[in-house]
Amino acid sequence: MKLDPTKMKDWEIAAEAEKNMKTVYQLAEELGLEKEELLPYGHYVAKIDYRKVLERLKDKPNGKYIDVTAITPTPLGEGKSTTSIGLVEGLGKRGQKVIGALRQPSGGPTMNIKGSAAGGGLAQIIPLDKFSLGLTGDINAIMNAHNLAMVALTARMQHEFNYDDETLAKRGLKRLNIDPKRVEMGWIIDFCAQALRHIVIGLGGKKDGYPMESKFWIAVASEVMAILAVAKDLKDFRERIGKIVVAFDKFGNPVTTEDLEVAGAMCAWMVDAINPNMIQTIEGQPVLIHAGPFANIAIGQSSIIADYVGLKLADYNVTESGFAADIGYEKFWNIKCRLSGLTPDCVVVVATIRALKCHGGAPIPLPGRPIPKEYLEENLEWVEKGCENLLHCVNIVKKSGVTPVVCINAFYTDTKDEIALVKRICEEHGIRAAVSEHWLKGGEGALELADAVMDACNEPSNFRFLYELDEPVKDRIEKIAKEVYGADGVIYLPDAEAKIKLIEADEELRRMPICMVKTHLSLSDNPALKGVPKGWQLRVRDVLIYRGSGFIVPVAGDISLMPGTGSDPAYRRIDVDVETGKVKGLF
Repeated sequence: MKLDPTKMKDWEIAAEAEKNMKTVYQLAEELGLEKEELLPYGHYVAKIDYRKVLERLKDKPNGKYIDVTAITPTPLGEGKSTTSIGLVEGLGKRGQKVIGALRQPSGGPTMNIKGSAAGGGLAQIIPLDKFSLGLTGDINAIMNAHNLAMVALTARMQHEFNYDDETLAKRGLKRLNIDPKRVEMGWIIDFCAQALRHIVIGLGGKKDGYPMESKFWIAVASEVMAILAVAKDLKDFRERIGKIVVAFDKFGNPVTTEDLEVAGAMCAWMVDAINPNMIQTIEGQPVLIHAGPFANIAIGQSSIIADYVGLKLADYNVTESGFAADIGYEKFWNIKCRLSGLTPDCVVVVATIRALKCHGGAPIPLPGRPIPKEYLEENLEWVEKGCENLLHCVNIVKKSGVTPVVCINAFYTDTKDEIALVKRICEEHGIRAAVSEHWLKGGEGALELADAVMDACNEPSNFRFLYELDEPVKDRIEKIAKEVYGADGVIYLPDAEAKIKLIEADEELRRMPICMVKTHLSLSDNPALKGVPKGWQLRVRDVLIYRGSGFIVPVAGDISLMPGTGSDPAYRRIDVDVETGKVKGLF
């Protein structure tokens, strides 16, 4: 059957493509993996033993490292994952040995409005149902590890409330004096469950826990997930797990998972999860799926370990950064590259005509509703105005000293004049740009993009960080606000001021990189402001401390660590064919 994305839904395309999937054994042979390095989960999904691969190939030079980011997206997204997959397919069509390294999707967006981030059209990864519904269980392991820390905390608080010091000592415990008003962690679940954002636990009698306010976050906002993304090996992972600050005591001292004697057990849940997962594109190129932290509320990157493996196994390793250049690429640049020691050879900035129109004045499209008719009509004025946002995002990449390539992620509804206008504006600013029709044509449609990327990878780069870790915390936040977002300055609310004083007084904390929490829908902290907002100041209302993952986390604007489920979620259309067991309706 001919695969036609203009007539077929994504899950229908995936189902057809899966009939001709390569087995993981074939993928492993093509990558040059040895038998004991492949850890199969059935015939079409596997984990890779990262330690054995990296030890065997430690003297092999790395391949080219490509990051995919984007302009500020609409609420519908701009096909960044689709472009990453399309680029992998395009490089494969050019005969290159290529591998992708992408994040694992959360069950929250998969069952809600955004979908599973498996790509779309003829640029997808398969098997779609396995990818979208838990894969090899890494997120379940993260939930178990994270929630075990909360079990340890709440049990300890109950016992300290019920017993005196002598009784605690008989059980081998010393009083930690945990302050119930300063519990930092909450529970996690891998769904968008707004009803669990603010809860009360411990109701009942003295054997039912300690009564206090608590909360749930979405699983991909867990610090355990962030640690999976940034850990370089199991030893590094174990050390970071033990540094997670669960709460503070009544004297203001941090209480860690190591203090609760739960860090080792948390790590035990993660021993298998630390190995990257391998699946494939619908054209048969391998893709590593590992870690999945949210981007506007976490680091938004796939794992460092997956990149280490991909760069040894292939000539080109394509990864992506969550959301736009102001959030995803900034964190890739100043956090992930700093921790991994890797630097990109090229950065792709994805733009759609739809998003450019949105930044140029068109009505904002909303998930679950028909796209406004204005997006189906040519409007060169809106496109040209919207290119201000594109140029701003390209300049963010240029600040890092890496060569950018603009990918015009073309749809069959775009007009030739709209696409030509964007290419002309890029050329006028000396920016390499390529049109890609991977959604419609797969790898064949991404050849122009693949050629531009290979060309850019041959240019010398002058990679440099935006800030140094010995700079004061406020100076670093303000550099991000002014030089990346385009703000005039930063306003700190009282809670943020107090946290920054605490951080500056701690030699270890003050030298951690900055991981901003901010809306992805605007360069500013106000999602309604499109284009390149002027005359505004970033409002930092709080600063979280992720001691385990090693981040200082300023929170700007009204961002929740537990998203909500909309009125028309995807789960209304997902079902199972009871004759075959195949899942349908995923996207």
